[in-house]
Amino acid sequence: MTMRTTQQFSITLPLEMAEMVERKIQSGAYASVSEVMRDGIRALMERDAAVERWLKEEVVTGHMAHVAEPETGVPADQVLARLKARRTA
Repeated sequence: MTMRTTQQFSITLPLEMAEMVERKIQSGAYASVSEVMRDGIRALMERDAAVERWLKEEVVTGHMAHVAEPETGVPADQVLARLKARRTA
């Protein structure tokens, strides 16, 4: 007995997305709807992994540094002022 390595889905897309899928196939970039969907899911997985890395490497690390030395933190109003100044520059 062999185990399946794929799962079939039936999906409904908004017309704009469906047309994009069709254009990808017509352009020759993809051979089928399944290929387009697989590539999209891979991109989503890569994005999720990047967010996870960022959270672990920067957000958690920054939080832990702040917990260890809270006096090094920057008040939120100062951060907001810096962001506004950058945007107007």
